[in-house]
Amino acid sequence: MSMSSRESESDDADELAYLRETSVETVLGNHVFVLVQLAAMRLSMTPPDLKGAQLIIDTLGAIISTGGDRLGEHITLYRNALAEVQQVYVRAAQPTSD
Repeated sequence: MSMSSRESESDDADELAYLRETSVETVLGNHVFVLVQLAAMRLSMTPPDLKGAQLIIDTLGAIISTGGDRLGEHITLYRNALAEVQQVYVRAAQPTSD
């Protein structure tokens, strides 16, 4: 077995241990913020990737709407982050006046 195969197996085991030991609310919250960052990154591209950002924003909305208060104590933070990235999308989607 090569060193990189052992490292990969160790990384996989560490990731599985993390997922077992971490609350679902925390894992989902981490994913919410990764998706917010991804949407913001797509919107900051030149030109903005509106189609990609919209898919991410719609997915975030579904997670937050469906999970609701079950997502834990940070639900208000998640809702605010979604609202902010939606506002950035609206601004990015406005035609520029030259």
